[in-house]
Amino acid sequence: MGELKFEISISLDGFVAGPNQSEENPIGEGGMRLHDWVFKLRSWRHAHGREGGEANASDELIEKSLENIGAHLMGRNMFGGGPGPWGEEPWDGWWGEEPPFHTPTFVVTHHQRPPLELTGGTTFFFVTDGVEAAVAQALEAAGGKDVKLGGGANVAQQCLAAGLVDELQLNVVPLLLGAGERLFENVGANLGLEQTLCVATPDVTHLRYRVSKGV
Repeated sequence: MGELKFEISISLDGFVAGPNQSEENPIGEGGMRLHDWVFKLRSWRHAHGREGGEANASDELIEKSLENIGAHLMGRNMFGGGPGPWGEEPWDGWWGEEPPFHTPTFVVTHHQRPPLELTGGTTFFFVTDGVEAAVAQALEAAGGKDVKLGGGANVAQQCLAAGLVDELQLNVVPLLLGAGERLFENVGANLGLEQTLCVATPDVTHLRYRVSKGV
């Protein structure tokens, strides 16, 4: 049986997105700086159809995190399109004609929409009956491989609070955003974390935990 693995970049003051998220700033004002470290890595560039890139300790971790992934899970904000009904001609999200996921990808939303099949093996499925149903569908689609949860904060909080996450990796960036979306709100105090990895680089520190609920 596969596991639900959650990985996200986070500022030193606990934010995973900046304030005032919009189409121009999908992860909020200043939020893109949380990901500067990954954009230059060889593994990230390869996954997005680009050449070159740096090979370093972060690159090794990212490359390994892409292994054994059979499905992806995300919230409405990470997919894109804003809140509310989709409309008659719904936008296909932030990810372009060939998203980097290359697997079935499940979007937690309040509004129904038919599956969206794009090139490169990515099909988005829109789940309207909660995170438990979305995780179950993603694990089934993964066929014994793992499911990767990428965000955003709201769906991650729901999964953590419900005890659905098996592994958590925080990529801690030496940056203060000051405002925005905090990761660990609405999670509760019964989240058990066992640290299994710490890799420090000048740009980012990677912290990995096994997660247990009810500790």
